[in-house]
Amino acid sequence: MAQVTERLAALRASLRETGNDMIALGPGPHMHWLLGFEPHGDERLLLLLITETGIGFVMPALEADSASQHSDLPMHLWSDAEGPDKALTQTLEAVGGTAAKQVVIDEGMRADFALTLLDRLPGAAHVFTESTIGRLRMKKDAAELAALKESAALDDRAMQAAFAALKPGMTEDDLAQVIRDTFAEAGAGPLFTIVGAGGNGAFPHHQTGKTVLQRGDAIVIDIGARLNGAPSDITRMAVLGEPPEGYDEIHAIVEGAVQAAMAVARPGIRAHEIDDAARGHIAAAGYGEYFLHRTGHGLGVEVHEPPYMTASSQTVLEEGMVFSIEPGIYLPDRFGLRLEDIVYLTADGCERLSELSRDVAVVEVAQ
Repeated sequence: MAQVTERLAALRASLRETGNDMIALGPGPHMHWLLGFEPHGDERLLLLLITETGIGFVMPALEADSASQHSDLPMHLWSDAEGPDKALTQTLEAVGGTAAKQVVIDEGMRADFALTLLDRLPGAAHVFTESTIGRLRMKKDAAELAALKESAALDDRAMQAAFAALKPGMTEDDLAQVIRDTFAEAGAGPLFTIVGAGGNGAFPHHQTGKTVLQRGDAIVIDIGARLNGAPSDITRMAVLGEPPEGYDEIHAIVEGAVQAAMAVARPGIRAHEIDDAARGHIAAAGYGEYFLHRTGHGLGVEVHEPPYMTASSQTVLEEGMVFSIEPGIYLPDRFGLRLEDIVYLTADGCERLSELSRDVAVVEVAQ
């Protein structure tokens, strides 16, 4: 409860600082970050409205009993028989939002929720959450960081289990199942298990499938799970036997790009400078056209969240932010190579959450 109180106070301060009158959240990551839970969401109108002086739910009666187990915030209920109009009016009046001139809209909520609210506030301007709850979410507190570190440690163990199980003749799916089993045994829910062997690794988001692993394959392994609410994300490389021609050179270039990005990461720079450093290193080596995606993304409530390390991002990085650094080179019909670490921004630079080496895991295969 103390955490909710602190986060609500910070959110209200951000409303004052940005000149916004009200923030509207639907079920989703923003609400979960603020309250520690989110009610079940479907097509029924469910909103949390927050002003400097008030807070309350527009709540389907169907969800009220469950939600009240997690929150004592005011709830204005509506049934399927009567519809949400009266409950929305009551909530707006109770929180002091009827005259709101600028409203912060949760960009992840249903479009019909947002339009229903804005229709009740004629003339009100709207913005999304970047400068309010979005900015607050980007900076992790001690409890969030501890949970992310614990989840990262499990990711390390799952990756090591994959390395130990690797052998020719198994499929990408077989290896993914080893990873999922490791997560499940630790009580975590798998989020994704990308296994891309050989030419499949040249697709950054390859759909893991029935491809059989063979001697000489370079294998991209990108995995993540949610442990006690905290997600993880890591990518490492493995090779079955002798690596493909040119592989060692590409691995060294990508590793250099990771190090270049980490070297510039510090509070006060803009997010694009992370991307500039990694992309510049790869381009200088002659492989710029084969780096197909951004250099990184934030990690917290969601696996992908702000800040984003893109060539155009002007987000100023701050101490406490957590994000990935994951440059890659993807050579069509040959192999792909991505190395990913999650880092935590400190006053002096960045710290990795993983303790696993980025060296390629070479699996010896008999001739």
